[in-house]
Amino acid sequence: MTQLLLNIAPEWAPTLDNFVAGRNAELLSALRHALAGTAGERCFYLWGEAGSGKSHLLQAAVGQARARGRQAICLCGALPEAVLLEMIAVDDVETLDEAGQAALFDLYNRVRESGGMLLVSGAVAPAHLKLRDDVRTRLGWGLVYQVHGLNDGEKARALESHARARGLALPHEVAQYLLRHGRRDLPALLAILDALDARCLRLKRAPSVPLLKEVMQPPEPV
Repeated sequence: MTQLLLNIAPEWAPTLDNFVAGRNAELLSALRHALAGTAGERCFYLWGEAGSGKSHLLQAAVGQARARGRQAICLCGALPEAVLLEMIAVDDVETLDEAGQAALFDLYNRVRESGGMLLVSGAVAPAHLKLRDDVRTRLGWGLVYQVHGLNDGEKARALESHARARGLALPHEVAQYLLRHGRRDLPALLAILDALDARCLRLKRAPSVPLLKEVMQPPEPV
């Protein structure tokens, strides 16, 4: 059988191990060293286009910190003024309002004083963020990395890895069809793959291009 026929798929969570590095090998290594406590700089700013993997890395870092017994949290769109844990990740920093920016400014200073770890992500480099000047300056003080999107070969490996984690044997021709006809960003491709897995489980059939076409077909108007 090409697939384990289970009632539910194995739970998948973003980790540093299932992140396909591509051109981001240096960034991935720096995060591992920081989480292991073997790096001096512990404040990171990651930027890149939507779907490049920023959220994956932030959530993976928080998950690894928690697995090591540390207090860690990943926030998006809001930032409580009193939050100060051993590791904090702030996703989509450009969405913070004035209060959130003030809280981030204070948090950055306190994290550096306490020896904690702070990860922040945004769509553009710090100098181009439409935030308070002092916040942009602070974000540029730490390690700044652009998160590069994957090419098609790297996306294919990411799809195959994601499929294996769900107990799904993904034929090469199915992965290639998805890459040719699906959206370009990896989160959207993974969402289609999850939908294909659910369809295969429900029908008790192996993944195929015809099944993938059914999944990708837009719903008929009501």
